[in-house]
Amino acid sequence: MAAQNTPQSYGSVARGLHWLTAGLILLSWPLGQWATGLPHDTGAALAFKAQVFSVHKTLGIAAFFVGLARMVWALTQVHPAPVRPDRGVEVWLAALVHWALYLALVLVPLTGWIHHAATEGFAPILWPLGQGLPLVPKSEALAAVSGAAHAVFTKVLLGVVLLHVGGALKHALLDRDGTLRRMVSGHSAGKGSPSAPRGTAVAAMLVWVAAGGVALTLAGPASAPPPAAPGPVTAQAAGDWRVQEGSLGIAVRQMGAVVEGSFATWSAAIRFDPDRTEGNHVDVLVDVASLRLGSVSAQATGPEFLNAEAHPQARYVAQIRRDGDGWLADGTLALGDAEVPVLLPFTLEIDGPRATMRGTVRLDRRDFGIGAAYPDEKTVGFAVELSVALVAERI
Repeated sequence: MAAQNTPQSYGSVARGLHWLTAGLILLSWPLGQWATGLPHDTGAALAFKAQVFSVHKTLGIAAFFVGLARMVWALTQVHPAPVRPDRGVEVWLAALVHWALYLALVLVPLTGWIHHAATEGFAPILWPLGQGLPLVPKSEALAAVSGAAHAVFTKVLLGVVLLHVGGALKHALLDRDGTLRRMVSGHSAGKGSPSAPRGTAVAAMLVWVAAGGVALTLAGPASAPPPAAPGPVTAQAAGDWRVQEGSLGIAVRQMGAVVEGSFATWSAAIRFDPDRTEGNHVDVLVDVASLRLGSVSAQATGPEFLNAEAHPQARYVAQIRRDGDGWLADGTLALGDAEVPVLLPFTLEIDGPRATMRGTVRLDRRDFGIGAAYPDEKTVGFAVELSVALVAERI
């Protein structure tokens, strides 16, 4: 059994890659569709959904490398001559579908892989390749573009596969020639010397460029997460420091992976004098809906977790006092229906009228009744790390 192609037949390598590709598509595509529709309203349901997505992604990565190998092999091999070279239009369309399929086998899994690498957490790839990609940052914008491209490209792939299968069935059932048999068993068929119809590779690329344009349109501003609407304003005590810049970050484990994000909208009223032993305090208001937590932002602010619609604002009021060589904010965090004592240790550097502080505290989501439907820490971690960094100037 010859490994390489001949002018009248496909070799064992080309046939093996072809059927391996077909098997991976038949497995991964239905799994992706199934996983998308699975519920995630409980910890067990979310864990199962993530497992199905993990298998889908793992098969997709395998399909990417097989597709890449198939394309490289095809470029180094002679393409068997058409069985009916007199049917010019049919031969040209068949070559177009082949080129479109080769590109699909790389572009579809690649865009899915980029989307996975650009998002935070959820459904890890099972291959020991890591969860990121070089030059691919964690980015909601990139995740939106690559996710839209993956969705559009998948539909193009489905159309190309249907055309390919339809052509094979036509050859087998209507024409009754040897086209399908030479891919199944290496049977020789075809007349004359092989020659690729002109323009098919370029036409296939144009098909994918058009699909990319559709994906970019779908991933435009309309599909990006809208800016968070400011929550209702609660009166704060006046402060004697004005925050110039800062961040309010959050980190939680989901399916064993750390997911990081931040609140975009918050304010802090600070009354503080390092030489004063009493009367130092801080009043922080946080717009809960402004949380950005990668691909799970909507779920995190939804009714199962922070429930921003019912509880749009969180508030932390604390007294500030020395704690050894550092400082401590000793107060209460009101979040949802709960008010929980929270001690926030922080460092403080004062340079004239300018102060820089950094602090981190670990909370337990169960204290606030968050994620009650997810009692398994392997699905969504109990610990939530809150980090604060700001620069303020004395008023």
